[in-house]
This record gives sequence, structure tokens and C-alpha cells, in this order.
Amino acid sequence: MRARLPLWLKIGWTLWLIVWAPLYWRQFGLQNFLFFCDLGNVLIGIGLWLESPLILSWAASGLLMFQMIYTVDLASALLTGHHLVGGTEYMFDPGLPLTIRLLSLFHIVTPPLLLYAIWRLGYDPRGWKLQTLMAWIVVPINYFWRPEQDVNWARGLFFHEQHAMPGGAFLLLYLVAVPLLVYLPTHLFLARLTQRWQTQVRE
Repeated sequence: MRARLPLWLKIGWTLWLIVWAPLYWRQFGLQNFLFFCDLGNVLIGIGLWLESPLILSWAASGLLMFQMIYTVDLASALLTGHHLVGGTEYMFDPGLPLTIRLLSLFHIVTPPLLLYAIWRLGYDPRGWKLQTLMAWIVVPINYFWRPEQDVNWARGLFFHEQHAMPGGAFLLLYLVAVPLLVYLPTHLFLARLTQRWQTQVRE
């Protein structure tokens, strides 16, 4: 069967992972790899080599919205000096090695990469359900393991622990709201987008 994704893309992402993972581990520790963006990097690597619409759709449903917000916030900070949303302040921290900050630019690369891969391979509507299942497993771990790190905002938004409600109630709200407000809309967007792509091809 002829490969539908270029070999250079698969090799390039794999080499990047080999460089990125140990440097991130040394800088941030093991718990950092439970961030959805970091888990997504691994999923993308597997999805590229397997040319799996399911795995890449899984990654896309969890990453696209957040990575695009990240990109907008970073661009706003660069152009105006103000963060529209927040979350990219660390990119301007001189105490953080420049190498780590440059490696963090993967947040900007992943949206077009995932859209390209889905355009080539197709979209699997089961992906957002797998992302939801992963969130239901990972976020409770984030809540209890090293809670001071607030990985994936399991304790509060923007790395600030919330005190508006009991922590358990916030966790439950998170596990319901994020799939409904982020993963499901992303799924609907991707399903409609790929349908449009297919219509254009037929025409």
C-alpha cells in the first residue's frame, strides 16, 4: 500500500520527539508529560507512523482548540505586549532556557500538522470519545498527584487553584464540561470540515 503521509514528516517528528522528551523531562519532571499537549505529541508520532485516522483524530479533538488559543495568545504578546488569554507567559521568562522555550513552539506546529494529516487520511468520529476517556483517566491523576503543579488545570484555570467551590466538585465539573465544550465542538468542526473537503474532491 502506498504511504499517504510523507516519510520525511514521520522521521522528522520522531527525531524531534527524541530531542524534546529528555530535555522536557530534565526541565519540568515526569508529571509534565501528563499535559494533554505532551501526550498529544506521542499520539501524533504513533498516528503518523501507523497512518491512523483514529489516533490523529483523537489527538486533534483534544489539541486543536487549546493550541490555537495558545498561538493567538503568544502572537498577541509578541505584537502588543499583552496576553489575550494567558498561558504563554513562560515563553518570555528569561529564567527558562531558550532551548526549552524554542521547543515549546510545537504548540504552534501541531494544529496545521494535524489538519494536514486528517486531510490526507480522513477523520474518524470516534476520536473525541477516546480523548474524553483519556481525560477521565488523566485529570484525576493530575488532581491528586503533585497538585501544586496544576497539570491540565485540574485544580483551577491558568495554574491558579480555584476556591469558588470544593475541589471535588470542580473536578467533576471539569470532567463533564471540557468534553462537552471543547472535544465535542472540535469533533463537529472536524467532521464538517472533512465533509467539505470530500465534496470538493468529488467536484
